Amino acid sequence: MKRYIAIFFVLLITNFAFAQEEPVVQQEEAQATVETTIATSPKQRWEAANVAYNNGDFARAAELYESILDEQLHSAELYYNLGNAYYKQEMLGKAIVNYNRALRLSPADEDILHNLEYATQATKDNIEEIPTFFLITWVRSLRNIMGSNAWTIVSLLTLTLTLLAALVYLLAERLSLRKTGFYSMCLAAVISIISTTFAYQTYQALTNSNEAVIMSSAVPVKSSPDRAATDLFVVHEGTKLSLGERIDGWVEIRIADGRKGWIETSRIEII
Repeated sequence: MKRYIAIFFVLLITNFAFAQEEPVVQQEEAQATVETTIATSPKQRWEAANVAYNNGDFARAAELYESILDEQLHSAELYYNLGNAYYKQEMLGKAIVNYNRALRLSPADEDILHNLEYATQATKDNIEEIPTFFLITWVRSLRNIMGSNAWTIVSLLTLTLTLLAALVYLLAERLSLRKTGFYSMCLAAVISIISTTFAYQTYQALTNSNEAVIMSSAVPVKSSPDRAATDLFVVHEGTKLSLGERIDGWVEIRIADGRKGWIETSRIEII
């Protein structure tokens, strides 16, 4: 009888010990989950991608950069690095589309402009762009000095200056102050209108979905949205396109020299 009582107490103590250990195990698992989450955070993946790129593992770097984009995190530097990773793998289409995305976020970045131009020169299509009136080119260059957010800030500041100058013009008793207020109001108003226009245009360019890049090595451009239609010309990987009407898996495209036609949407990636 005493033997049975002793066995009972041994089993009871053992069960109690396991019951005490279980929360510890669960706590360790929870801690491991937290550590895994931290290890795969966007910041950690960004650093790991940069290390992979510097070590020559460009495919791994691109994979990590893409995983950050999958979380709806965007920046000019991220697209730029991703473009570099694809260029190193000789994936011109992917490289050019990401350089263009980076350029939309940072239109005056010289590194992005240089790499985009370099990658574009490596494409097979040597397309001569239709000449643009020099004044339009100058205005675009001025607009691209800053992004939409910066132009919006300039617009708000100059609007505030316009209102302050208007108050000086209306309330000042001295004629010289009123003249200063009037001319300052006019100048600030003009700058505010221009910066507002630039802010809107850069925002439109940022959200524009009517530009794309060819992803396939060679794509015939058709006269109509039909595989049996006549081939007009051929475009190659990396060529930038302007998009028009879309019909049942086909899209009307225009290239820089003005030629246009139809291609399948599966052959392009929108910028």
